[in-house]
Amino acid sequence: MRARREWNQQLGLGRQKVFEVRKVYNDVGFIDEFLTEEFARQYKLFTFDYNDSTNQYEISGREFEEIKRRLLFQLTNFGQPIIEVVDGNYENRGELYLVHRYEGVDLDIPYAQGTLRNLYQLWKRPVHIETVAENKVRMLFSFGPEGDSRKKLN
Repeated sequence: MRARREWNQQLGLGRQKVFEVRKVYNDVGFIDEFLTEEFARQYKLFTFDYNDSTNQYEISGREFEEIKRRLLFQLTNFGQPIIEVVDGNYENRGELYLVHRYEGVDLDIPYAQGTLRNLYQLWKRPVHIETVAENKVRMLFSFGPEGDSRKKLN
């Protein structure tokens, strides 16, 4: 680390390097490549979560790997869930089957159910989404003529 701090060779190329990095890296690549544990400690970076019992956001940790993971996750797909169409003819009944690529963050279930309701209006057949929810259990949420439904998957 000392060698890194004293690396400057006084060549006057710092500005050029900044523009080179800006040209080569996007936000995700830049954070992945250049965010260091030393920087996180020096600038006192932390993660935070909402505490339901106090109704406030609170510092939840200062572990570097978690800080970096959360920053990268926010930038990947702009923090939106990744949903993939798996089958447009689910169980040979013309139903739409979607899968949420779970990456540690649960879907907002009321929002997902509203989205399924809207998809049903467009698809005209029942629609389903598989996700991980409710204490890390695989779940299948559906919307069809009978309305919302959910079931645990094995």
